[in-house]
Amino acid sequence: MFRVTIRGKFKGLDEAGREAVRAKEGAAYTEAGTFTHDGSVSAFTFRCQVPAEPGDGEDEGALGAMAALEAHGHPYEILQIGVTDMRHIKIRRKSRG
Repeated sequence: MFRVTIRGKFKGLDEAGREAVRAKEGAAYTEAGTFTHDGSVSAFTFRCQVPAEPGDGEDEGALGAMAALEAHGHPYEILQIGVTDMRHIKIRRKSRG
């Protein structure tokens, strides 16, 4: 699984678009994606969780997140993309001793 964070800015977002973004507001990583944004809803951070197939790399994760962002239908410009491959995250447990 990939967790992808896309930072960007909206381009020409109308009031209906602002309301739609506010409706998808949140900081959780979901497959549909969630938005956090500035007060004017012009800059945003989009968080998306993308399933990973064996052999998939960060490029596939980024493309999956970009497709999820595109599905929201808002005009935007991407400024930065960060991809974390959760398959490589190791959880260290406290030892009981």
